[in-house]
Amino acid sequence: MRQAVLGAVVELLSGEGLTGTTVAAVARAAGVHETSVYRRWKTRENLILDALTTELDSALPIPDTGRVREDLVVFFSSLARLLGTAQGQALLRLSVERDGTLDDRRLPYWSCRLERAGVLVRRGADRGELAADADPGLVVEAVSGPLFVRVLLSAAPLDETLVTGLVDLALDGARPRTR
Repeated sequence: MRQAVLGAVVELLSGEGLTGTTVAAVARAAGVHETSVYRRWKTRENLILDALTTELDSALPIPDTGRVREDLVVFFSSLARLLGTAQGQALLRLSVERDGTLDDRRLPYWSCRLERAGVLVRRGADRGELAADADPGLVVEAVSGPLFVRVLLSAAPLDETLVTGLVDLALDGARPRTR
């Protein structure tokens, strides 16, 4: 049931946006009773955030190649591929859209996403590939920010060359400094 409901949420969010993603519409699309959805998720906001989190965590596994650069290239290449799809673009727009629905939960949602990806940077620092005080959130934002901007504001392509260039640029600023 959970998989069917969360899949229905993602499909509705991608096609109808926040306003069209009601609990009743989700229940219909998933073939379950509306009370079952409320029983499990309590609120529409919980349901939407669970669907967004599950979809993104599934689409963006955390790699462990043993090298920070390769981990970041693999992770952000997956993100670029997701953002290159209509569904990925819709999910990004929804996660930043301001309509009062998710506003009070947006910061914890994004903080959790940054923390999850920050593991890649922390592992690199632990291995000595990056400065011990490298800010994981800042490194992740330095790479993801331009990807998000391209999706939201331009039609520029998201390709491997862009991802590799952004990762290298971010890592240059996070490498240990010699005195």
